Amino acid sequence: METRMNWLVTGGCGFLGTAFIRSLVEEGGHSVRVVDNLAVGAREDLASAGRFIESPAEGIGPMVSASAEVELIIGDILDEGLALRVAEGADVIVHLAANTGVAPSVEDPRKDCLTNVIGTLNYLEAARHNGVKRFVFASSGAAVGEVEPPLHEELASHPVSPYGSSKLSGEGYCSAYFRTFGVETVALRFGNVYGPLSGHKNSAVARFIKRATSGEPLEIYGDGSQTRDFIFIGDLIRALKLAATVEGVGGEIFQIATSFETSVRELLDKLLPILAVAGMKDVEVRQTAPRLGDVQRNYSDTSKAGRLLGWRAEVVLDEGLRRTVEWFVAPGA
Repeated sequence: METRMNWLVTGGCGFLGTAFIRSLVEEGGHSVRVVDNLAVGAREDLASAGRFIESPAEGIGPMVSASAEVELIIGDILDEGLALRVAEGADVIVHLAANTGVAPSVEDPRKDCLTNVIGTLNYLEAARHNGVKRFVFASSGAAVGEVEPPLHEELASHPVSPYGSSKLSGEGYCSAYFRTFGVETVALRFGNVYGPLSGHKNSAVARFIKRATSGEPLEIYGDGSQTRDFIFIGDLIRALKLAATVEGVGGEIFQIATSFETSVRELLDKLLPILAVAGMKDVEVRQTAPRLGDVQRNYSDTSKAGRLLGWRAEVVLDEGLRRTVEWFVAPGA
C-alpha cells in the first residue's frame, strides 16, 4: 500500500488492532492514533505492534502527519466529546472497538447495545464533523444470523443474538451516514478470525490453544457439527487496508472470510496433530451444552470482495493453525 495516511484506530490494543497497527508500522510513513479503554487489550499488547507514546485525553490536538510513533489515548468509545477531538486530522477511521462475541451479548444485552450501537454512532459523528473521508466498520457474519449459507451481502438479515443485532444496527448507521452525509463507510463482515497476537481472544481457535497449553481439556459446544468460516489475521489485515483505500466502495458491505465451511470437529481434527507436534499430546476433548444465540451453519461467499476490493483469502487453515500454535508456544518470536 503506497498511500501514507493518518489512521485513527478504535480498539487498537486488541487482537485485530495490534496486528493491524503492526502492519502499518512495518510499512512506515503512516500516522496512527489509537483509542482504547484497555478493557481487553493492554499497553503491553500495543507495544508488541511498535513504539508508542501515551497522550492525555484532555486537550488532545489534531493528528500530526508522518509521526514516528503510534499515539495511544486511553478513553471509552461512549465518550462522544473524546470521539470528536481524536478524529481531528484523521484521513480514515478504522472502528474495531466493540463488545465482541455472542455470549457476552446474551449475558448483558444492554451493555452490548450501548457499546456497539452508540459507540459506532459516536465515531460516525466524529467522521462527519471532522471531514474524515473513509470509515471502516468491523462487522460480523452474526449480523446476518440464521440463514441458509453461504452468507452474502444481499441476504435479508435475521440476527440470532443481541451481538448480531447490534452489529446489524452499526451497518445500518454506516449506510445512513454514507447516503445522508457523504461519509465513505465500508462495513466488513468478518468470519472467525484467528492467528498470532490472539492471546486475549476467547473465540474457538484461541480458546482451544490456550486450554491445551494450560493442560486443560478442550470444550466444544454441542456435538461440534456447527460450522464456521475461519480466516487468518493476515488476510483480514489486507482487507482492512483495501477497504480504507480502494475508490468507489463507499456505502458497501463485504463478507471477509475464506468461502470454506469448517465444522468445529473438523477444526479439531486439524488442530490436534499440530498441538501434538508442539508437545501437547493426548489432549482431552469434552462436549458441553449448546450455547444460546449460536447459529448452526456459517460460511461466506466472498466474491463481492474479490470483484470490488481485489481481495481474497490466501492462507489455508492448516498453515494458519500452525502459525498460530507457534505463536502461542513462543509469543515473543
